[in-house]
Amino acid sequence: NNRVSPLYSGTGHLCRACTSVSALPADTEKGRRRVVHVLEDDTGAVIVQTAPGKVVTHRGGSITLPCRFHHEPEDIDPARIRIKWTKVTDALQFDDVFVSLGRQQRVYGKYRGRVSLEEAGPGDASVVIHNVTLDDYGRYECEVTNDMEDDTGFVNLDLEGVVFPYYPHLGRYKLNYHQAEDACKQQDAILASHSQLHKAWLEGLDWCNAGWLEDGSVQYPISHPRDQCGRKDNPAGVRNYGYRHKEDERYDAFCFTSKLNGNVYFLKRFKKVNYAEATKACVRDGSVIAKVGQLFAAWKFQLLDRCEAGWLEDGSIRYPIVNPRARCGGDWPGVRHLGFPDKKFKLYGVYCFKKKEEEMMSKLPTTKSPTKKNSDSLPTNTTVSS
Repeated sequence: NNRVSPLYSGTGHLCRACTSVSALPADTEKGRRRVVHVLEDDTGAVIVQTAPGKVVTHRGGSITLPCRFHHEPEDIDPARIRIKWTKVTDALQFDDVFVSLGRQQRVYGKYRGRVSLEEAGPGDASVVIHNVTLDDYGRYECEVTNDMEDDTGFVNLDLEGVVFPYYPHLGRYKLNYHQAEDACKQQDAILASHSQLHKAWLEGLDWCNAGWLEDGSVQYPISHPRDQCGRKDNPAGVRNYGYRHKEDERYDAFCFTSKLNGNVYFLKRFKKVNYAEATKACVRDGSVIAKVGQLFAAWKFQLLDRCEAGWLEDGSIRYPIVNPRARCGGDWPGVRHLGFPDKKFKLYGVYCFKKKEEEMMSKLPTTKSPTKKNSDSLPTNTTVSS
């Protein structure tokens, strides 16, 4: 099949409006605390209430995952209340995030140093995640236990960002699921979710090559049906191949990235260079050669607009266009892709990435840890079940 999309021309541009994944349900709700109402009853059970819909932030930000609880009787010892947060990684799989029993608290794995109770009053089980990463995206469970009674609620954490299709220098349809996952990570991104791809399609993303998503399915978005992309008489939408064999089958990837802790820039030089010289030039300038995901993030959030082709870390040649003009590859904004030329003999400019100085630790609020009991591990005589 001819898999060339009309929105992805010979210069390989990707429409800016097509790839934006914005806050849900609205930008005005970003960063605001949700008001959570808890209804009392007389059953004696613990009642947990979490925010409906999604909470939205961006990479590097801080976000509250809201969860409140009510229990009967009112005078129960707070030290007997157990709060546990986990992340849902699959239908029946969970990763531990945070657990507390009274004043004892523990944070797990990659969340250490970044997650703490909000402690906004009685009945508050909300946690705050600082320095949010791409991997924090997803669904979280809040469980509150009162002796033998317990209840749970769920919170969905969404990120502002951009979805982009990706294939490596080996060519199209060369990646199994695990290779696609690694390819996105190598380009400062993660495999996109179905909801992220669907959101991008609603905003116009049209791409005629099927790619892996994070749930193991293979899909592709079509805004303008045509015979080359699953028949012209089929309706527009996100075409779904279903869940495919993760080891044996090969497709492209749909990646997702968010804001950068740094800046991407075109390195001004008097002459063009090959790939090895481009890499060294960025290092001499106190930075590193930019990744594909970093260029997309810079185009989306920095509004980086540069009508000059340059090397990226994966050996591809691309350039970002916010304001389209005829001499810069067409009528659509996007990141133009010129392929993977010979690294030794082809000469181009280069896009570099310079990371900002880490200031997150100085910005974190002081946590309450008057004794060793509020440390990473709980005392051996404290029981906190999974």
